[in-house]
Amino acid sequence: MKFEFKRVTAALTTAIFLSGCATAGKDVVATYVSPTQFSNFDCDQIRLEMGRLSGRVNQLTGRLDEAASNDKAILVGGGLLFWPALFALGGTKQQETELARLKGEYDALQSASTQKKCS
Repeated sequence: MKFEFKRVTAALTTAIFLSGCATAGKDVVATYVSPTQFSNFDCDQIRLEMGRLSGRVNQLTGRLDEAASNDKAILVGGGLLFWPALFALGGTKQQETELARLKGEYDALQSASTQKKCS
């Protein structure tokens, strides 16, 4: 009984700490953005905006991937060596929200591009 309690406690503790970890960039889901927001853009403006968004998406994805990797290292090292380090996990929710919005804008631009038959 005592052994099982320790296993359940360890599993719950791990789940709580993992929920605080940063999300990898590829795992951030796009937020819906209406393509009508870009209805007054011509094909050149759409292409330029897609390029700008693509650069920012790549930048944020890199940061989130690095944070997720660091969180995993802290989780392993902190759990084994120094458990107070586990409280340093996460802290990138604002970046995750921005990335989701940018991915949504990019999707909306692709829709606008298709509707306008841009090459």
